[in-house]
Amino acid sequence: MSDPVFFITGASTGIGAATARNAAQAGHRLVLAARSTDKLEALAEELGGPDRAIAVTCDVTEWDEVQRAVSTAVDSFGQLDVVFANAGFGAPRGFTEGDVEHWKAMVLTNVYGAALTVRATIDHLKSSRGHLLLTGSVAGRRALPGSLYSCTKWAVTAMGEAARLELNGTGVRVTLIEPGMVDTPFFDSKPSMEALQDDDIARAVLYAVSQPPHVDVNEMLIRPTAQEG
Repeated sequence: MSDPVFFITGASTGIGAATARNAAQAGHRLVLAARSTDKLEALAEELGGPDRAIAVTCDVTEWDEVQRAVSTAVDSFGQLDVVFANAGFGAPRGFTEGDVEHWKAMVLTNVYGAALTVRATIDHLKSSRGHLLLTGSVAGRRALPGSLYSCTKWAVTAMGEAARLELNGTGVRVTLIEPGMVDTPFFDSKPSMEALQDDDIARAVLYAVSQPPHVDVNEMLIRPTAQEG
């Protein structure tokens, strides 16, 4: 059996890149998708080059680009076994704060982009009896004051359960990964508390993926010890 193929959006930095490194160590072939071409190509080369990892420039809010990324993955490696809809970013809290165009881009990336990723990959996952993962957040389990980002992650929480219900009986597993505070480029400044590292979340992803086929880890809520809320 060929090494499983792991498709990651938002793969150029942070949780996506850390997951790619952990998945490569576990024997997966990688398809790395993001908008940052230079970072993606460097990561793909680090993880073994075209036989083991390929970089695909992709804006997840553009349906044609998502379809092209998935087609490239299947053309290159013949299958998709794990899909991690991870692309996303935040915005300042407060409904009178931040730029409304930034809001629009965030909602499109965090919600619409995740849905497009699911749509483009779902038939391939059914064929492989694979695994779909989505990056949610603690902010998708408890509303944060004035946070439209939190609203987008509540939508991802619902998307994960909606996908699980649709895929029930197909053999496809669905996992929602819900990080708390993580010290990644997501934040403009370093967190004041001892936050999680991107590798902590990556190891959680690989834990879910590595379970036997009859075990479906549906949600993983991961906070740093120091985080209260």
